[in-house]
Amino acid sequence: MAVPAGIRQVASCVWELPPTWRAGMRVPVRVFATEALLQAMDDVVFQQAANVATLPGIVGYSFVMPDAHWGYGFPIGGVAAMDPRTGVISPGGIGFDINCGMRLALTNLVLEEVQPKLHTLVDALYQRVPAGVGCTGFVKLSESEFAEVLEQGARWCVRQGYGIKDDLERTEEHGCLSGADASAVSPRAIHRGLRQIGTLGSGNHYLEIQVARPQDVADPVLAAQLGIVRPNQVAVMFHCGSRGFGHQVATDSLQVFLHAMTTKYGMEIIDRELACAPFRSPEGQRYFAAMQCAANMSFANRQVILHRIREVFSAVFQRDPNDLGMRMVYDVAHNTAKLETHVIDGARRELLVHRKGATRAFGPGMPGLPSEYQKIGQPVIIGGSMETGSYLLTGVEGGAATFFSTAHGSGRTMSRAKAKKSFHGRELQRTMEARGIYVRSVSYGGLAEEAGAAYKDIDAVVDATARAGLSRPVVRLTPIGNVKG
Repeated sequence: MAVPAGIRQVASCVWELPPTWRAGMRVPVRVFATEALLQAMDDVVFQQAANVATLPGIVGYSFVMPDAHWGYGFPIGGVAAMDPRTGVISPGGIGFDINCGMRLALTNLVLEEVQPKLHTLVDALYQRVPAGVGCTGFVKLSESEFAEVLEQGARWCVRQGYGIKDDLERTEEHGCLSGADASAVSPRAIHRGLRQIGTLGSGNHYLEIQVARPQDVADPVLAAQLGIVRPNQVAVMFHCGSRGFGHQVATDSLQVFLHAMTTKYGMEIIDRELACAPFRSPEGQRYFAAMQCAANMSFANRQVILHRIREVFSAVFQRDPNDLGMRMVYDVAHNTAKLETHVIDGARRELLVHRKGATRAFGPGMPGLPSEYQKIGQPVIIGGSMETGSYLLTGVEGGAATFFSTAHGSGRTMSRAKAKKSFHGRELQRTMEARGIYVRSVSYGGLAEEAGAAYKDIDAVVDATARAGLSRPVVRLTPIGNVKG
């Protein structure tokens, strides 16, 4: 891996490739990384970010987050905003797992109370929250009921008793993207998603019991405002998305876009994986409506999983969930394209912001935040590997430089195939338990793929986001129990 020729440092942890770096670039590429993270990025990341910079209607920059690695079309960790009047929408800038995201809930429990029951807790969570390829959930829906979920998201779940109103207040967009239209979704996608509500899935998705150790609290005042008030307080974090449903929505649209680009709109793009359509076109609007359905399905999925987690904790500790705390901090989405208003050259403009493997990170005072977070900014969750820990951060005013976007995780450094050859799942499970992390997984092969050494250093990624002014670290959360797909 080599740093591309022509890149220059423009600020602390901010690097830039000029629009002359590759023919057709309409805007520069901006990369947020320490020098070490920059040097470790695979070459394809820079090529893909430059490809993104050629898309019609792109505004400002093609952004690369500190956790970036190569993906389909956009790099994972790529951000780009389009002018909705002249620009395009691209599934490659959103991803196949639409609204893959993170949810964090706090308990009133501390490590000393949870440790004796840890195995029971993790085993029960493993039983109650299905994981792995092809897993199905307990929520049985007709196609018409599923269509309601697609258009209403987590709101549907709360009305059905799978949560409380307070959960919606602490979910991005209140758990529902407006404009979702189930009629824009193919029968194949409906069939794939119908039984997947309340399931983790596979790959890098997980459900983790974590501890906020006193020595890992970076900002005690912010931590207390977010609900972390006890030494060694226990939290639950999980990462999952729209499962096969979102994958099918993306697959369907890519086929449509590849055909329409050439036959209807005469568009030429530098990479077929960036297949796109004018945002205001019939094809663009239909995909946008279907993508919002997938995002809402994902919000609903995480809402039902939280409901199951509360049931498990209540049963294991023989206490009401309210007595245990079990209060959401926030639910943040990755892999979306959203219409947002941002200030460009002193003027407010509506933009279509693509975030792929990137997290929205609104700063203090921005519309759409819960009242309790207006003064401190949006909670941001950056997930690490199952061996290393994760972070809770907040958005900052300086995030305006990236349309209030930040990193979403630690980012892979090793392919799944290589990780599977390099690590042995059974041995990894044993060594993790010896270090105080009890893990249950559907397969040892899947466990090996998620070894901590297959990911970047989460501390380095968060340090880069902080030094670049994208978000503010609050607390590092250490894993003690994990359910893997």
